[in-house]
Amino acid sequence: MMNRFGMNRFWLFALVLLACLASASVGAGTAWGQLAETAGAPATELTIWSLFIRADIVVKTTMVILALASVLSWAVVLSKFLLLRRVKNEAQRFLEAFRQGTSFAQLYQLYYQAPPDPMSAVFVTAMQEWRRAPVERALPRVRDMMELTLSREIRALGRYQSLLATVGSSAPFIGLFGTVWGIMNAFQSIALTRQTHLAVVAPGIAEALFATALGLIAAIPAVIAYNWLSSRLNEHNAMIEDFIQEIGVTLSRYFDEKKPPPASAS
Repeated sequence: MMNRFGMNRFWLFALVLLACLASASVGAGTAWGQLAETAGAPATELTIWSLFIRADIVVKTTMVILALASVLSWAVVLSKFLLLRRVKNEAQRFLEAFRQGTSFAQLYQLYYQAPPDPMSAVFVTAMQEWRRAPVERALPRVRDMMELTLSREIRALGRYQSLLATVGSSAPFIGLFGTVWGIMNAFQSIALTRQTHLAVVAPGIAEALFATALGLIAAIPAVIAYNWLSSRLNEHNAMIEDFIQEIGVTLSRYFDEKKPPPASAS
């Protein structure tokens, strides 16, 4: 199941995105630093990296958590996009063969060893149960096994979907916590230095707002991706439910005509 639904791609995308994020952070920091030097301002006050380095340990932890959450979310999005596209293509190919009149025995021989998508897995399960079940109980048991297989396959397709929901709902509040903590540090700096000009307040506020920005950057794509993934899974589930009804009607004809099972394993 892990290889068939490509979950190894999730960790591959996570590592690649993490490397890209680190590279982009260093590049952005260098670019902002050069721009600041050209403008005659202190470079460390304009770099994203310096905001992270100077931040309080609590704000740093918040930023790291949000950055990792964003990377994991994008890894889920990319892996699910490729996975669902492949599954949809395989299902369409199977449906085309099924509706063109290919016999159940031929379809079973093609797919029984390694079904590449949930629809073909449902079909293989139906054929296997049809062969095992007594004649008088074959049809109800086949329907039950198809529904059970569908539930298991859709659950496998939706793996890690809860991660998107968790990031989408919690990241803004994590970022808000970092913002509140950063503003508290800014006011403490004012109290210690007894100075209220912008040079004293700005670094702490910048760190606080950066935590908020990271929270939104992590949450917004996660919410959009969660809704997109839910919609695609519901569509795929409905398509397979229709197929279950279709194959159930076909098998009932075999049952009424008292024909032998339509498939046999080699």
